[in-house]
Amino acid sequence: MSKSEKPQKLEVRLSGSGGQGLLTAGLILSQAGALQGLNVTQTQSYGAASRGGSSRSDVIISDEPIFYPEATRFDALVALTQESYDKFNPNLREEGVLIIDTVFVKNYTISSQDIYALPFTQIAMEKLGTSLFTNIIALSFLVKVTGIVTDKYLKEAIKDFKPEFAESNIKAMKLAFKLAEEYDQPAQEKL
Repeated sequence: MSKSEKPQKLEVRLSGSGGQGLLTAGLILSQAGALQGLNVTQTQSYGAASRGGSSRSDVIISDEPIFYPEATRFDALVALTQESYDKFNPNLREEGVLIIDTVFVKNYTISSQDIYALPFTQIAMEKLGTSLFTNIIALSFLVKVTGIVTDKYLKEAIKDFKPEFAESNIKAMKLAFKLAEEYDQPAQEKL
């Protein structure tokens, strides 16, 4: 899905395990869409254990009314764990965008989708000193490769979410934008 082919309604699922910050990422993405003047829904689900259990956040962004609030056929899927990839990849549209964290997703199939496979957790540890920013890196990478919202509104939403973390989160966002700009090889060549 290129920016020029972007449909008027986009369904995104951010998935992984509890503690990876996916609910936060979903809230930030939905806020960025709202700041941009688009219609937005955001739903979330997490397992019984807040850390380690499964976690997902669905965001629908549209310039038309949204009649059903939950994502069912994803235009983009971010999978930060093997379990989330295995469970949700079948619902990714054929022309969808798949973003996986190769630190935790080891077995995946190359298909007709746009696949971006990077060690997001490792990059966060090496470049920012903690894995806490993996969610912002993956989210910002998604925004850059899909154009679902503009960089400007993503930055605004990140700053507004938790101002005390704004500086670090903006660093993570800029790092992700750079990674996305440099990612010019298909995933098949990254394996």
